[in-house]
Amino acid sequence: MPPPRTPQIPVVVLAGFLGSGKTTLLNHLLRNRAGTRIGVIVNDFGAIEIDAMTVSGQVGSTVSLGNGCLCCAVDASELDTFLETLTRPSARLDVIVIEASGLAEPQELVRMLLASDNPHILYGGLVEVVDAAEFDATRQRHPELDRHLAVADLVVLNKTDRVEEDERERLRATVAELSGPAAVISAEHGRIDPELLFDPALRPDGEEMAGQLSFEDLLRQEECDEHEECDGHGHAVHLHAAYESVDFTADVPMDPRRFMAFLDSRPEGLYRIKGFVDFGAGDGDNSYALHAVGRFLRFAPRPWARGEQRLTQLVMIGAGIDADALTAGLAACRAEPEPDAADTERAMWGVLRYVPEPAREGDAEGDGADVRETAVEA
Repeated sequence: MPPPRTPQIPVVVLAGFLGSGKTTLLNHLLRNRAGTRIGVIVNDFGAIEIDAMTVSGQVGSTVSLGNGCLCCAVDASELDTFLETLTRPSARLDVIVIEASGLAEPQELVRMLLASDNPHILYGGLVEVVDAAEFDATRQRHPELDRHLAVADLVVLNKTDRVEEDERERLRATVAELSGPAAVISAEHGRIDPELLFDPALRPDGEEMAGQLSFEDLLRQEECDEHEECDGHGHAVHLHAAYESVDFTADVPMDPRRFMAFLDSRPEGLYRIKGFVDFGAGDGDNSYALHAVGRFLRFAPRPWARGEQRLTQLVMIGAGIDADALTAGLAACRAEPEPDAADTERAMWGVLRYVPEPAREGDAEGDGADVRETAVEA
């Protein structure tokens, strides 16, 4: 059996100017977390409401939000310290969300995360929230918005219910032009599907067993009553309409050179790719876990288990993507029936560029990873 890997917690940076709705979006994530334990790092969390209470505190404090979620108030210099606190096994968190407002330029926060020596975190993307109704005014008041959009991995065009359809299309086109390959998602009241940002936690130990109606359930039901966009059980509907998820499975190894060419040319709007890749003759001993979010790309090799079926299994998530074209592109990456082993091994260097250094040297944990090639443009 392959050795166990140290769990790595994705860290998502949530940015947006005052009034864009990022705190509303954050509250929505906390209320619709589906058992996922979330750590929140913000500069001023007086407005974050969960479990029918308003959390307040001072810089340097940590407050329990209930149901396994935690909230920290920090300044930029304390970021590493609180990441260390939140990634301790005793915290048992599944994802960490950093609200960038008041801490630093979002791209600087991303650089700090990528430069961090904490082996337990994994970059989860930069999400920029934009107020559709005030976009032009905000852009005039804050010209740096263009720079923020240029480095975003996902853009949430929020408050689209406050503008007419023609205006929505104009704004979406402008935002898409400024944000380049980033996926652009339209939203109302900050309501996006949490699965865009993190995977639901699976808890087979029964920790999140159904019981009496919780505050979290009540808050979701309040959202249903207010917005009339739920299924009657406190679960929002139509959140999947803004994006698409595409699955791909192959029982033939992937050619590393073709596969990297596919990743290098991945289309605009393809926000996340996750899964495992079999490179066959390129590395017959290992399967390669793939984690891509926006411009960030990382591989982590792990030994095949005895008797394990050797498959490539990928999930791709994005907005405005062509599912058939993606599937066909990946199918074209499959290796020849009898590949040149030496050439395939040389082609693996394109993959190994995105493997943490310790993992290249045989450390299955991959601690101390330093993978920055495509995460933030200079």
